[in-house]
Amino acid sequence: MPLPSSLAKRDFERLADFRYRLRQFLRFSEEQAQQHGITPQQYLLLLQLRGYPGRDWATVAELAERLQSHHHSVVGLVSRCEGQGLVQRRPGREDRRCVEVSLLSKGEELVEKLAMAHRDELILLKQVGGHLSLDLLLQAQQGLDDAAEAE
Repeated sequence: MPLPSSLAKRDFERLADFRYRLRQFLRFSEEQAQQHGITPQQYLLLLQLRGYPGRDWATVAELAERLQSHHHSVVGLVSRCEGQGLVQRRPGREDRRCVEVSLLSKGEELVEKLAMAHRDELILLKQVGGHLSLDLLLQAQQGLDDAAEAE
């Protein structure tokens, strides 16, 4: 089924609302990270390490993908986190050319605090009727699907 050649006003409203709510949450996240003495990117690195599927470490290449960043940028980010005692790196178990990055206890404690604050913020947003969720994105997609079917 082809997509509509133009978007309706309602489509723009849904997308704009989703981006607005997303930006509110991201701003909250940025402020929380800074209040805890790290940058937003450092928080994202810690979060990706803690939440990496199936194991408690990730390679620099995997982190670069998860952060949607360049390899060399992630190397610098890992170095800064390592300097703060948040993460450690070690040679790869299977491929010694790869670098495995894992959280240290200080990083574990910090990401736990920040993740709890983020969870609480999402709960609060939902309680005040301004929930930020995949539902909003799906509603926008449904509007586009409905418009495509109407054509």
